[in-house]
Amino acid sequence: MLRPSYSDLIEVVNSDIEPGEQPVVQSRYSIVIAASKRARQLIDGAEPLVGGSYRKKPLSVSVDELYKGKVKLIGEEEAEALERQRALAEEEAARARAEEEERARAEEEEAQAEGLEAGEPELSLSEAEMTEAGEPYEAELPEEETEAQGEF
Repeated sequence: MLRPSYSDLIEVVNSDIEPGEQPVVQSRYSIVIAASKRARQLIDGAEPLVGGSYRKKPLSVSVDELYKGKVKLIGEEEAEALERQRALAEEEAARARAEEEERARAEEEEAQAEGLEAGEPELSLSEAEMTEAGEPYEAELPEEETEAQGEF
């Protein structure tokens, strides 16, 4: 026998319903489906919301969570609305990440362009690279150094 009973679980789950509203759970079938969905979440790695669940099976933990009011059941309309909100939030986060990446890329390109304009020397081929390319390599020293060398 299931402890707590189906009727006790249904009462607890529907306790937050105001008079005149349709109850979330109306039958044993609905409460069993809700408990099994939560048990599947626990099996997939969700953390239990009640203590003392170390040696209990996932279905027992999910029934205990429902009975203690730790899990809130929502109707299909609310679930669809939450899913739409979640999808919109994910789209917005992806859009923000893309904008941030674009902004960082533009700043990097701008910094590189400013560095070249400021007179930073461009990289040139070394002696070894030039001789490998088949071009003769002639080292040119600045005029100041050639004058200093001639005085010795």
